Amino acid sequence: MYLDSNLRFEVLSSLLGKIIKPYDVKKCERTADILSVDEFLFYNLFREHNAYVKEFFIDEKDFFDPSYDFDFTYLSDSSECKRGDELYKRPKGWYRMALKVGGKYPDGNTWLGTGGWRSHSVPGEWPVSYHGTSLDGAKGIIKSHYKAGVGNAYGRGIYSTPDILIAGAYAKIFTSKTTGKSYNVILQNRINPKMRQICTHPDYWLVPVPAGTSAEEERRIAESSIRPYGILIKELK
Repeated sequence: MYLDSNLRFEVLSSLLGKIIKPYDVKKCERTADILSVDEFLFYNLFREHNAYVKEFFIDEKDFFDPSYDFDFTYLSDSSECKRGDELYKRPKGWYRMALKVGGKYPDGNTWLGTGGWRSHSVPGEWPVSYHGTSLDGAKGIIKSHYKAGVGNAYGRGIYSTPDILIAGAYAKIFTSKTTGKSYNVILQNRINPKMRQICTHPDYWLVPVPAGTSAEEERRIAESSIRPYGILIKELK
């Protein structure tokens, strides 16, 4: 699958529910409206959009890392993989747009593991989880993902799953004006095993966020617990 810049921006716009445009230093007057990867994470976790911001801008070279893009569309290798000592169910049928997350966090890049193909875990890396970004049509038991809301089946906090099929049931669906085709979109993350709780249903993972937590503390919990590193897109046939 080939993803041009226009489609990348459409994917981001569908995820955030905001218009995303390429950053042009000559045209962008408000630096506050330039979206960083860190802010993208927080907006997707907690939906903390500024009401007055009707559109965001991104600098592609600072936001995406195409060298880590990967096309899983026709993946046929069934060999078992592990990441963070957990089974890594690779996203067969999906295309990954890699986010530029190297060096983004003060604890370094160990959470990502080492690059290149490998079937085994390496010390210090975090397991992989997935997050479907919309509840439209979802039939699962979790009522809210990536938003620390009330009334969730296993408590207040941030939910994700190691199962790509479960995440796919929650996937955002959008139709591209660029290609005229419809797509599913989900996020691929790494999750801190020290901050994660495995729910009674083992395919649901929770990062607890207690009621009354301040926005600043929620941001700290999110950034230290679960980190998107790729956007997965799949064409609907």
